[in-house]
Amino acid sequence: MNPRLAFAIISSACWSAFQHGYNTGVLNAPQAVMSEWLHKEVLSGTNLTLAAKDDPKVTTVWSVAVSIYCVGGMVGGVITGLVADRFGRKGGLLLNNILVFIAVVLQSFSKAANSSEMLILGRFIIGINSGLNAGLTPMYLSEISPVSLRGSIGTVYQLVITTTILLSQVLGLQAVLGTETGWPWLLAVPLLAALVQVFTLPLCPESPKFLLLNRGAELHAQRALNWLRGDVAVHGEMEEMHQEAEKNKISKKVTLTELFRKQQLRQPLLIAMVIMVAQQLSGINAVMYFSTDIFQTANLSKTQSQYATLGMGAMNVMMTLISLLLVEAAGRKTLLLAGFSGMLVTSVALCVAMLYTSVVWVSYLCIALVILFVVMFAVGPGSIPWFLVTELFGQSARPAATSVAVTVNWAANFIVGLSFLPLTHVIGSNTFIIFAVLQFLFILFIAFKVPETKNKTIEEITAMFRQQM
Repeated sequence: MNPRLAFAIISSACWSAFQHGYNTGVLNAPQAVMSEWLHKEVLSGTNLTLAAKDDPKVTTVWSVAVSIYCVGGMVGGVITGLVADRFGRKGGLLLNNILVFIAVVLQSFSKAANSSEMLILGRFIIGINSGLNAGLTPMYLSEISPVSLRGSIGTVYQLVITTTILLSQVLGLQAVLGTETGWPWLLAVPLLAALVQVFTLPLCPESPKFLLLNRGAELHAQRALNWLRGDVAVHGEMEEMHQEAEKNKISKKVTLTELFRKQQLRQPLLIAMVIMVAQQLSGINAVMYFSTDIFQTANLSKTQSQYATLGMGAMNVMMTLISLLLVEAAGRKTLLLAGFSGMLVTSVALCVAMLYTSVVWVSYLCIALVILFVVMFAVGPGSIPWFLVTELFGQSARPAATSVAVTVNWAANFIVGLSFLPLTHVIGSNTFIIFAVLQFLFILFIAFKVPETKNKTIEEITAMFRQQM
C-alpha cells in the first residue's frame, strides 16, 4: 500500500459505493413524511379519511418507487460489460456520474413539481448508476491491486456501502432532513459524492490490465502500474500481464453467449451467480429494509426502533471493517462459511424469539439477534461476493461475467424486496425459516464448490478449474 494506490481506491470505490449504499437506505427513514406528501398533494383519488400508510394507492406508488431502484440496478448490471469494454473501468465510472446529476434533479425537484413520476424515474436512473458502479468498481479495484492485497482492497466497496446506508439513515431522521421540507435535500446528497469523483478520479490512471490486454497500449500500462506501485518494481507484474495477454490472443474476448457455452467457464460462472444470489437471499435485505418494522413487532416504540436500526447499521460498518482486515489472513471461503453458519443459527433463534415478544426481555433479545445477524453477514457474505467474481475470471471473460453476476444480484435483491412483506403477512416470523433453509443450502454449496482464491493469481485460479473438469 502507498499513498497513490490509496488515492486511487478512495477516488474510485468511495464515491461509487456511496451511490449504491446511500440510495439503498435513503427512503427508509423518511417514508412516513413522503407518503403523506403523496397522499395529500400528489395522487388524485386518494381517500383522505384513511391514513397515508393505509391508502392502497399511496402504498402502490411507494412500493414502485422503492423497488424500481433494483430494476435500474439490473439494467446497469446488464450493460456493465459493454461499458467496461467500450470506455474502460475508470472511464465508465466517470461517465456514470452523468446519471447521478440527472437522477438528483428529478428526485429533488419532484416535490416542487408535485410529481410522483419524477421521483420514480429518478429512482430508476440512480438504480442504473448503482448497478454500473457495482460491476465497474470491483473490476477496477481488482485490476489495480497487488495480489497480496486484492481481498482487502475489494472489501472497501462493501465497507463504503454499509457506511453510507448508515449515513442515509442518520440524515433521514426527523431531527435532521427527514422532514416535509428537508427530504428533497436528503435526495440531493449523492450529487456531492459525484462531484468529488469527477474532480479526483481523472488524476488516477486507467486499469493497467485494461490498457495492456484490451487496448494493447504497453507503454501506458507500464506508466499506470508505475504510478500505482510507487517505488516498487513492476517487472514481475508486467510479465504476468504479458502471459495473460498471450493467452487472451488465443481465446479472444468472451461474449455473453460464449460465457454460457464454454465448458471451462461454466463452473466459475455458476459459482459467481450462486454467491451473488446467496448474498441477497440470505435475508439481509429483509432485515435492512424492514428493520424498523421488525423492532416495532418486538414491542419497541417508533423512536426506539429507529435508534435500534442505527445501532444495527453501525455494527454492520464495524464488522465490515474487521472483515477487511481478516480476509487476507483467514481467506474467502472460511469467512463465507463462518458468516452463513452464524446467520443460519441466528435466523432460527430469531424465528423462535419473535413468537414470545410479549415477554419484555425477549423484545431486547430480538434486537440482539438482528444485530448479530448483521454482524455475521458483514463477516464474509456482505463483502466477498463483489470481488470474488473478478477473481474467478481472466481479463477476456471478466466484463461479461461481472455483467451476469451483478444482474443476478440485483434481480435477487428485487425479489426479496417485493416478497418479504407479503410473506410476513401470511406466515409472520416464520419467514426467517425460509431464509434459514436457503442459508443451509448455500453453506453446502460453498463447502463443496467454491475454491479458495487467497494469494492466487488469475492463471492459478483458472488452472484449478481446468483440473476439476
